[in-house]
Amino acid sequence: MARRSCFFFLLPLLVAALAGSPVVTAQRNALPAAASVRVGVILNLTSAVGVRRRVGIQMAVEDYYAANPGSATRVELHFRDSAGDVLPAASAAVDLIKNVQVQAMIGPPSSAATEFVAHIGSHSRVPVLSYSATSPSLSPAQTPFFVRAAVNDSFQAAPVAAVLDAFRWRAAAVVYEDSPYGSGILPALADALQGAGAKIMDRTAVPVDATDDRLDALLYRLRAMPTRVFVVHMLHNVAGRLFRRAKMLGMMSGGYIWVATDGVATFMDRFSPEEVDAMQGVVSLRPYVQETDAVKNFSARFKARLRRDHPTVDDVREPTVLRFWAYDTAWAIAAAAESAGVAGPAFQTPQTSAPLTDLDRLGVSATGTALLNVVLSTTFDGLAGKFRLVDGQLQPPAYEVVNIIGKGARTVGFWTPESGITQDLNAGSAKTLRQILWPGEPRDTPRGWTVSPSGLPLRVSVPTKRGFTQFVDVGNVTATGRRNITGYCIDVFDEVMKIMPYPVSYVYDPYPDSPESYEKLVDQVSSQKADAVVGDVTITASRMEEVDFTMPFTESGWSMVVAVQKETSTSMWIFLQPLTTSLWLASLAFFCFTGFVVWVIEHRINEEFRGTPWQQFGLIFYFSFSTLVFSHKEKLESNLSRFVVIIWVFVVLILTSSYTASLTSMLTVQKLQPTVTDVRELLRRGDYIGFQEGTFIVPVLEKMGFEGRMRSYSTVDQYADALSKGSANGGVAAIFDEIPYLKLFLSQYCDGYTMVGPIYKTDGFGFVFPRGSPMVADVSRAILTLAEGEKMAQIEKKWLGEPGACQSQGSAVGSSNLSFRSFGGLFLITGVVTSAMLLIYLAVFFYRERDELRAAEAAAAASGSGSGSGRRSLRRLRAWARHYDQKDLKSPTFKRRWSDESVRNGSEYAASRTPRWGDESPCNVAGAADADAGRIPEEVVGGMSPFSISTSSDERNGAVSPAAAEFDNSSDRAAVVAGTSQPR
Repeated sequence: MARRSCFFFLLPLLVAALAGSPVVTAQRNALPAAASVRVGVILNLTSAVGVRRRVGIQMAVEDYYAANPGSATRVELHFRDSAGDVLPAASAAVDLIKNVQVQAMIGPPSSAATEFVAHIGSHSRVPVLSYSATSPSLSPAQTPFFVRAAVNDSFQAAPVAAVLDAFRWRAAAVVYEDSPYGSGILPALADALQGAGAKIMDRTAVPVDATDDRLDALLYRLRAMPTRVFVVHMLHNVAGRLFRRAKMLGMMSGGYIWVATDGVATFMDRFSPEEVDAMQGVVSLRPYVQETDAVKNFSARFKARLRRDHPTVDDVREPTVLRFWAYDTAWAIAAAAESAGVAGPAFQTPQTSAPLTDLDRLGVSATGTALLNVVLSTTFDGLAGKFRLVDGQLQPPAYEVVNIIGKGARTVGFWTPESGITQDLNAGSAKTLRQILWPGEPRDTPRGWTVSPSGLPLRVSVPTKRGFTQFVDVGNVTATGRRNITGYCIDVFDEVMKIMPYPVSYVYDPYPDSPESYEKLVDQVSSQKADAVVGDVTITASRMEEVDFTMPFTESGWSMVVAVQKETSTSMWIFLQPLTTSLWLASLAFFCFTGFVVWVIEHRINEEFRGTPWQQFGLIFYFSFSTLVFSHKEKLESNLSRFVVIIWVFVVLILTSSYTASLTSMLTVQKLQPTVTDVRELLRRGDYIGFQEGTFIVPVLEKMGFEGRMRSYSTVDQYADALSKGSANGGVAAIFDEIPYLKLFLSQYCDGYTMVGPIYKTDGFGFVFPRGSPMVADVSRAILTLAEGEKMAQIEKKWLGEPGACQSQGSAVGSSNLSFRSFGGLFLITGVVTSAMLLIYLAVFFYRERDELRAAEAAAAASGSGSGSGRRSLRRLRAWARHYDQKDLKSPTFKRRWSDESVRNGSEYAASRTPRWGDESPCNVAGAADADAGRIPEEVVGGMSPFSISTSSDERNGAVSPAAAEFDNSSDRAAVVAGTSQPR
């Protein structure tokens, strides 16, 4: 492709040399049948630039037909002079359409003139192609016959934002030419910077004809800003004068950053040596053009052609991207005319009886629409890159980032829509820029802003307070003429400045009118009378409309403080108050449950748990509730019930102790209750309220309904005096203020006052800086670092006292009852243990008594007559219940009782020996009908439940010998198997 291009570019020179006449003339003689397509070209022919553009456009047409000798059409160029102004350009367009009847137009050079000509072209349906009108204010959507064969300036916004983001600059001032070309980029630039996390601090319009004095005034205004990043968007003639004046004012020195659009780098050949020297360190953009063989060939031929045809133009310089775009535009029109098969010009003049103006007489081109459609779809590889139109505009190429050093520009990187910032266009290239030489040649990359634009220490305004001087205290003037300014806020700011990553010089300036209103204090920054404000300034939305705040360094919110009054309870039902309802009900339920479980376990083996149903029912409640005073006297026989009672007595001990302590406190300790509990009570009673002078909450209180019933105070002592008097005696019922102030008040007046009611949210105290100040982010990070360490707590303790010093008083306000949640763990333990003992007892009972239960079921079934399953289940339960209700004669309790009776009756057998558990019974009911009634029946002789316990040996030894207390277990089991029991 490159070789073919070289051949086609060299061919016209060869033909011209041999024929001795212009190429176009030779081709027209060779192809007389070719149709002529008239194309008008509007240039500033009085300037050297216009002459160079004319030569480039002529060469493009000649090169196209040299490469396509068999074309059926021939573009015929008609040049007109715009004189560098809008009206001559419009007049030239009217002349070309009216008198020449051109079918397409190229130019004019400026965006303002092109906009006028584009409307004329749309009126006559003549396509207007521009290679230089890059202003976004021109839109093919508004003028459909306008084609931008150049890149829209708005496409530069993304690479400019990428450059700022690469160095983490978050604020910039935009300096632009006051023309459609200059202002058109602003919306796109603002959006791109916002997307990169940056914002425009200021927009400064520079008139095209601005004098040096006007430029100096604009630059002084820019120098007074904290930002040092300036984005320049203007053409070369204005930019050169701006940078010269900036250098004279010292704004091309260290710390300043200038980022320019392609209006600077693209026209480097037009700047004078003095202007280039003034722009040292400027970073600029320009559309990237690959230096191919075709580009080199064209550049060489262009210089030779310009010297030959225009020897008076002695400033032959390297071609720029605009020259390439002009060449590609002419090539595109020639290609489109050939593809569309456009014949000669054909204009239709409107037929109307009304008088026609010059514009009405222009008529409408019959071939313009067809030619426009083909132009929009034309694609080829041009000198400037791929020529492809989307929505009537050339698509953005890669942008080249250059650094102006010495006498020219050095490439430091590239930007593409796909990869963003890269050092090279190769895949995998580093996404950074190469080393840049900034203005003033600093060693490090500039921060992009300055702490003090004037170069003097920061003027930090501080409030002058009559009270609460712990926050800010403006002392008296010392012998040196300076004030000793101290306080919590001052210490915090001083420590924050020490943490800053760069040195900051500042001086405190007391503001005397702050007690009246802190709004005036904040306005010192917005009116540029102060660089910052340090003090107890609350962050509010209204204030943030004028200034910027750092992150808060204190607690947020505001509430009210009221006096407290002593109160003792005289209720006759106060004994119920120590426990909540849920705890009372839970205790009652566990009392009943514990008594029931103990009765179930002891009923069959303990005489004290037997009797009539009403006696047993009363015993359940009596036994359980008697544990409250530990007066239960019933003797327990089973280890299971003993374990249940041990756990339950432990729970009762804790319950009664807690109840006693709580009730004692209620009866003997005087409670402190707030005189007011909420805002509605204050409004209902019509009480007066107080506030601190200068506070921002006054309008809020007025909206709440306190207007006309508010009193201002300034010191902690005044707070206490007003609250002690009360609303009816010239004081107030409550004082509203921010949390830090209220905590300071309570730390000094701990007794007799308390903070009540809701806490209304605010953002706390913050430091004030101008809008957009880059210091805000750094100071906020320093505050966060300080808060994470111990230094912040030390400062707070030094000025505001020990945190929580008044908590004991707050705990005395009101009393809380004992709830079920407080004893949930105890109830869980006793519930689990009691349930487990009950389940174990039932399991052992059903296992040991399984034969007797089956016998009882069989007897019940034999006596019943019903056959339903429900009645059988009911009979079974009744049989089990009747069996359970019987005494467990196998238990040691009843065996011991039988042994004691035998001794009292003088039994020879009992006197000689006390039978051991498991021995054969001394009598057998089943074997002798005349057996003694006191003898143990055979069926009860067997194993005893392992969870029951026999009488202690000491008790038995009182009636019988120790040897008689032993039983032979093996003989007992043998007797059970044999079914008889004989004494040994």
